[in-house]
Amino acid sequence: MNELQKQQIIELRNQGISYSKIADALGISINTIKSFCRRNNLSGHIGKESKQINKTFCKECGKELKQTPGKKPLKFCSDKCRVKWWNAHPELVNRKAIYSFICTHCGEPFTAYGNSKRKYCSHSCYINHRFGGDIHE
Repeated sequence: MNELQKQQIIELRNQGISYSKIADALGISINTIKSFCRRNNLSGHIGKESKQINKTFCKECGKELKQTPGKKPLKFCSDKCRVKWWNAHPELVNRKAIYSFICTHCGEPFTAYGNSKRKYCSHSCYINHRFGGDIHE
């Protein structure tokens, strides 16, 4: 949790926003929010708990996002933040396009993400099959 997120938690909690709504808005675990609030005397019922939160924040840097009605909700403020978050959290990225193949050259099974028409497991297999040569093991 960075300093910006800590300030956002304090601000939202003082507005009477619940732990779960803050956690959803900031993309932080609810238990982390509760612990932070407990350590900073922000725990308990602060006020208008049913108040709706209309703010969303970038999952990577915590910058407030401006949502456009009728469009898909933004999760990141920029492509730079999106790529940085994906690289830091590969286990959370939902990869639906994973394909299994058998290499045309060496006969070994392999998987590839995003390309349903792969034939070779590597560039060297492609070169060897296309231009001749032995299988390198």
